[in-house]
Amino acid sequence: MNINKERQKFPVKKRRFSPFGRYFSYLDEIDEELKGSKEFGSFLILSLVEEIGEMARAYLAKHGRKPTNIASQKDETYEQELGDIILAIMRFARIKNIDLHKRIMYSLRKIRKRRSSPKI
Repeated sequence: MNINKERQKFPVKKRRFSPFGRYFSYLDEIDEELKGSKEFGSFLILSLVEEIGEMARAYLAKHGRKPTNIASQKDETYEQELGDIILAIMRFARIKNIDLHKRIMYSLRKIRKRRSSPKI
């Protein structure tokens, strides 16, 4: 979808126009009461660690070393937990004014550079 069509379909504040702008606007509403708290960043970091643990547990229950972990199999799938991880990252980036698109592009270029010029 081109950028102009994206803007028409999902209008967002100019400062928030990025591939993540829609999500950030939605999260602004969800986190309205929390985002001013001094502890919110710490809460989000702990939330991210928790979600990573849940994804690992769910993945290992299905594909790894703990296929008999019934509790993990009843909870959310690792695919669902991955969505929770992404949201935790986005929430943290939002309150710290981190441009995720810029950070992702930086990381992609870094990976490409490593592949084309590996350290010896």
